[in-house]
This record gives sequence, C-alpha cells and structure tokens, in this order.
Amino acid sequence: MKNELNVLFVLRRSRTDGTGKAPIYLRITVDGERAELSANRKIDPKKWNSKSQRATGRSEGSRTLNDYLDNLDSKIRRNYNSLYDAGKEISPVVLKEMIMGTHEKEYTLLKVFEKNNKLLKREKGSKYTADTIKRYEISIERVKAFLKKELNMNDIKLQDLNHGFIHNYEIFLIEEYNCKHNTVMKYLKHLKKVIHFAMAMEYIDKDPFFQYKTAYKEANRGYLTADELCRIENKHFRIKRLEQVKDVFLFVCYTGLSYSDLKLLTQDNISKGIDGKSWVIYNRKKTGIQARIPLLPQAFEILTKYQNDPKCTAENKILPVKSNQKLNSYLSEIAELCEINKHITMHLGRHTFATTVTLTNDVPIETVSKMLEHTSLKTTQMYSKVVDTKVSNDMNKLEKTLKMKSELDQDSAGKNRNYI
Repeated sequence: MKNELNVLFVLRRSRTDGTGKAPIYLRITVDGERAELSANRKIDPKKWNSKSQRATGRSEGSRTLNDYLDNLDSKIRRNYNSLYDAGKEISPVVLKEMIMGTHEKEYTLLKVFEKNNKLLKREKGSKYTADTIKRYEISIERVKAFLKKELNMNDIKLQDLNHGFIHNYEIFLIEEYNCKHNTVMKYLKHLKKVIHFAMAMEYIDKDPFFQYKTAYKEANRGYLTADELCRIENKHFRIKRLEQVKDVFLFVCYTGLSYSDLKLLTQDNISKGIDGKSWVIYNRKKTGIQARIPLLPQAFEILTKYQNDPKCTAENKILPVKSNQKLNSYLSEIAELCEINKHITMHLGRHTFATTVTLTNDVPIETVSKMLEHTSLKTTQMYSKVVDTKVSNDMNKLEKTLKMKSELDQDSAGKNRNYI
C-alpha cells in the first residue's frame, strides 16, 4: 500500500515584505509527517486563493506563477512515484531534499545504522526486545569509536566498505574492548544486518560481507555438578540476603528459567498443570513463546517458603529477585563459602538445570528443549555435549549389558555341549 502523500502551497501572510507581498511555502505531508520549504515565490495576498492554492486572475504574472507551482507539484509526485517504484524510503524530508537538490546520492554507514535502529525501536515489544535494541545502540557506538580512532573519520560511505574495513573493525573490538570471539561475532552480525538492510533499500549494490566468515565458536557451557549443587542446597546462611539469593539460584537450577523471565513472574504464572501439580506458565521475554514447566519438589518448596513474604506479596512476585548484577555478586560469595571453584552466575543455574538436573537423569532432550523453550533443538544439544557424567553412566550400563549377554551366551553354549 502506498504512503499517503499531500502537497499544499501555503501563503505566509505574517511575513509580508515592504512591497506588500507574502512568501509562498510548499508543505509536503507523508503519513502524517510533514516538511516545509520555500517555493521561492511571493505574491500579493489579495491575489492569492487559499482554497485552490493558486494565484487569481488571468494576468501574465498569475499564469506564470501557477504554471511554476503546477510544475513543482508534478515534480514532487514524480519523485514520490520514483521512490515507491524502487521500493526506497519515502518521507517528506527525502522529497524536500530531492526538490532542493540536497538529497544524498551516496549513503553513509552511520546514517543507515541510525535509520536501522529507529526501525527497531518502532517494533519494540512486537518484534524486538528492549535488550536487543540496547545491544544495537551499543554496537553503533563501537562503530563510531572505530571510525574516529582508527580511521580519523566521522562516517564512511557505504560503497567504501570492504573486507579490510570489517577485518580491522574485528581487530579493534578485540584490542580496544577485550571482546572474546563470540562477542566480536555479535557486533559483526549487527553490522552485517545493517549492510543487508542498506542493500534491501538499494543504497548499496555490493555486499562487503560476501565470503567473510562470522561464525560463532561453540561455547563451553559451564554447570554445577550434582555434588556442587548439593553443597549449596545443604548450606544454611545466617545472612538473610545470601539465604535469599541461594533460594533464587536454586529455583533457577530446578526450573531452567532465565533471569529476565524470572524477575517478571507473578503468582498468576503459577497454576495447575495437566497432572494436577503446580506448573510455571509464562511467555518468554526473549521469544514471546509460551513456556510450561512442571515444578519439581525442590522448586515448589522454595516457592512455598516465600508465599507469605511481605516484600513478595507487596510486589506480587514469587521470589525476592534482586538485580542480576547483585545476584551474581552474591553468588560469588556463596561459591567461596561452599568451596566451589567456579564462577557462579544466574545463567549457570539455567545450564545446571539443562545438564545436571535433567539430561544427566535421562530426561529426553526434546523435553528439555521444550521446557527451556529453545527455538531449535541444536541449541539444547550444546548442553548434552558437555555432560560427561551421562556419557560415562550410559557406557557403564552398556558395559554391564554386554557382559550379561556374554555370560548368557556362554551358559547357553555350555548347556548345548552337555546335551551333545
């Protein structure tokens, strides 16, 4: 559907000059947004028809002015149709720049990046989360810093981008911000998306990312072993904040919830499931997909503990969840007090649920994937690759099975020999 275009010629009577003539302004409106510019013509207000937006009378001066305004109107509409047919951005500002001859023929990286980020903000909540938008805002700041420090430039034309630019930007992220490989790839993928957006808008023909690898490396997803999890469970803290943080962390270990989802949960998210037991039912903040998780006894016990907690009741929260930064800081204390030589974070609790609590105990990977609400089973398979304990247990079972089978075969062979 076309954007709605309106072209008006407005007389600025308040700006009448010494000769008694007032300037004519052109007002361009597209879908409620408007831009104005001077038509570079003046007229006696008595000779102006506001309804027809043209000069009155049949004098040579009136005919010449009206022809000029008609041509200006036609030019705007031609430019509008040209942009529409090419599938390019249509806005009153662009149409104004085209009339003035200042419209950019060569687009720059930062301007397109900013335009991309504005579009993301318009789809906040429906397609993109606030966290995603924030990451793109950080990303554009990284590009600005790179342009300034490494190239001594405030911006760069899209057609000047190449493999060298991308490679140098990659090195800059590593050296300047000490980014690890996967973090660097995230920034490059943001840049890549902006470039592809520019290509879709026909601002650039050649893809500078063509044949440039931006693959993530498989991360070593840490988790707590059964012994480490047990140590935290059996540890009682006299300091209230540590005891609360322990409970919040253990709840994550036994549900697999992410921090961003956990902090939004209310009592309304706890309801009876198909088995008559308590389940956590909510829509994931990251994907919007509904997650349904049966509560294990350990998790249910923690919920019960805070059912009548004044702070939780007042805020309609299921648990006393602090900021992620504070939780992770206090978890470092807990790790030290429990003599666990690992960097424990809230997200490690989610990994622990996927590995130690579920996969290690023979919960099918499809079920784990469903509870974690992964959009792809491949994501869940990354957890299964690190569960050496399960591999060991499965092989021990196989070893016993093969041994029993071998013994049965030997007994059977012995009986046959006796029979002969």
